[in-house]
Order: sequence, then C-alpha cells, then structure tokens
Amino acid sequence: MSQPTRILLALIAGLVIGVIAANWSPQVALQVADWVQPIGTVWLHALQMTIVPLVTSLLITGIAATAERAKASRLATRAFITFIVLLWVSSALGGALTLGFLDLWPLDPGAAAALKGALAQEAPKIGEVPPFSDFLIAMVPSNPVTSAASDAFLPLILFTTVFAFAVTRLPAEERQRLTGFFEALGNAMLVVINWVLWLGPIGVGALAYVVGARAGTSAFGALLHYVAVISGVGIVLWLLAAPFAWIAGRVSLLRYLRAVGPSQAVALSTQSSLASLPAMLKATEKLDVPVAHSGVTLPIGVAIFRWTGPAMNFAVAIYVAHWFGIPLGPGQLAAGLAAGAITTMGAVGLPGTVSFVSSIAPIAIAMGVPILPLGLLVAVETIPDIFRTLGNVAMQVSTTRAVSIRSGDVDDSASEADALLSE
Repeated sequence: MSQPTRILLALIAGLVIGVIAANWSPQVALQVADWVQPIGTVWLHALQMTIVPLVTSLLITGIAATAERAKASRLATRAFITFIVLLWVSSALGGALTLGFLDLWPLDPGAAAALKGALAQEAPKIGEVPPFSDFLIAMVPSNPVTSAASDAFLPLILFTTVFAFAVTRLPAEERQRLTGFFEALGNAMLVVINWVLWLGPIGVGALAYVVGARAGTSAFGALLHYVAVISGVGIVLWLLAAPFAWIAGRVSLLRYLRAVGPSQAVALSTQSSLASLPAMLKATEKLDVPVAHSGVTLPIGVAIFRWTGPAMNFAVAIYVAHWFGIPLGPGQLAAGLAAGAITTMGAVGLPGTVSFVSSIAPIAIAMGVPILPLGLLVAVETIPDIFRTLGNVAMQVSTTRAVSIRSGDVDDSASEADALLSE
C-alpha cells in the first residue's frame, strides 16, 4: 500500500473512531483525546524540524544549478526568466482565486469553530506581521541566523535567494563544494521526512481522532470543503496551460491537447513531474520543438518551475487563516505571495505528501498563520496533488513551446495551418 493511501486511511479511521466514541460517551472520548493529541503534535513537530534546513538547501541548490545552466545559453536564460515571472503570476492568481472562492462559498461557521476548538485548546499564537509600510524593511534580515531561529521565513528566504545567486559567482571548485554540501543536506532531510511520513498513519490518525471526538461529523464536511477549494484553484491553473500554449506558443488548441495527452496520463498515474519528463519531451517533439531546445528548457522547468505550486500553497495558507478566523491584511497577503513564489523554486518534484509541510509552512509562518492544521491536511493532499501535477506538466510543455517560439528557431507554419483549419 502506498504511503499517501496509508495516511488517508488513517485519517478516515481516526475521524470515524472519534465520532463514534463521542456519540457513545462524550466524556470518555474527550479524555482519550487529551491523551492522544500529544502523539499527533509530536509527529507534526518531527516534520517541522526539517523545514529550515530543507527549504534552505533546496533553494540554494535549485537556484544555483539553474542559474549555472542559464549562463550557458540565451535559451536557458530566457526560460529561467519566463519561469520566474510565471511563478509570481501563479502566486497572485492563487491568492485571488482562493479569496474569491471563500467569499462565494465560505466554510460553515459552526464547522470552522468546531475544528478550531478541536485542534487548539487555546488561541493559536499568531506570528507578528509588520505593517505594510514596513514590509520592505522587514524583508531584509539583519541576522539570517536569528531569522531562522525565530521562524521569520520571509527574510530568511530573501537571504537564501541572494546567497544562492552569489554561489554562482564563485570559482568552480568552491561552487561545487558549497552546492555539494547543500545537496547532501537536502537529501538527508528528505530521508528524515520519509522516516517521519512512514509514521504518518500514527500521527495523522491521532490528530484525526482528536478532531472527530471534539468536532463530530462536521469534520468530514469541512475537509471536503477544503479539498474542493484547493482543488478548484489547481483546476483553474491547470486549464490555463492550454490558452497559454495557444497565445504564447502559437499552437492550435486541438494540436496542443493531442500532443500533451500522453504526458497528462503519466502525470495522473505518478503524481510526479520528474517522472513525467520523458513524456513531456515526446509532447514537445510533437509540437515541433527541437530536442536542443526541449533538452535545455524542460530540465530547468522540472528543477524550479511548478506552475501550480505557488497558487495552491498560498491557497492552503489562506484557507487555514479562514478556518481560524484570522483577518488577512495587505502586508500578510504580500508576505504570503512572495514566500509562495520564491519557495517553490526549491520544492521537491515528488508526490505532494513528501513536501507538503515543508512547502506550505514557510508561507503560513510568513503570514502569521498557525501551522498545526497542516498535520491533518497532509492526509487529504492526495486529491489536490493530482491537479498540482497535471497543471505543472501541462504548463511546462506550454512554456517550452513558447520559449522556443520566442527564440525564432522554431518553424510554426504547421501551427498556423492548424489554426486556420480549427477556424
């Protein structure tokens, strides 16, 4: 049985047992919840302890390696810049879509209160977010070590990004030594995360029991609401890949859909953009992108470009704020938007359960949003992660075509003929 399936089944089992226990004997169910909750909290803390070293190492190695490739050719530089711009666009779209969805379809206040009370017996500690007028000043850390120790993620991310680009300016030997160290550190953290996730059914089951015992059946509806909202954001981002290919890549929608179809099937079955790379190469070949172009652009895309990542990660943080009734001001939204766009460049091209907490916690902390619910939400990440991967793969194919068209080396006469036929 796969790891995500084990965790999802543990979530369902924990909720069901908690609800049944609450209906049978509410007092006993709540007493058991008090004993069980520390198990889930300890498991969540085990995931949290990897966040700073993992985010830092992956951001440094991802940016350094990609920037190094970008030095080698104008095509790589163009692809790199295009990916960075689209990541910021994705983050902005995610914020706008999530706020819009929650405005049209808010979580039931009773369910929100029950869930909040189930996970937090006291008011959560909300991180301090500087006023918007001080936002730019607060982004530049006077001491990055202090920022890491105090979970001030936005200044830490900015310092790490600048440091990563500085690494690319070092002599080859020093550069390789530094990137090798951070690559090994990141790999070690991934091993730790896999160990913690192996124990995921215990931690998630404990948290789910607590929620079921304290919130009752409203927990099921609330989790379905969460899945629908986050998946909705992912679906919109996924659907935008086709018009982007049509407008920026100058390819007819029918031809694009035929070319990208097999890679979508691989993405659906593996939930990994890295595993979908061979299929993406085939798709770009069908769109007349030279192998010399796709062989440069797609590996860069797999390394740093996850089109749905900023949008859906930012969406989760906004949803948790909505869940806990935390009003989000311009400064908090700006912090989340920036953290979402930047941290995605160092995300892992693996199924979402592996990188869920490490990708979203920095955004939530930068916004002053509690991260305790992430330990529960990781169990239902399997469904939104499907749309994450589908959108990432589709947009990587679209962007590869668009970057190649802009290079002027691609013959798009076939695309023009297709466009005329489609009319």
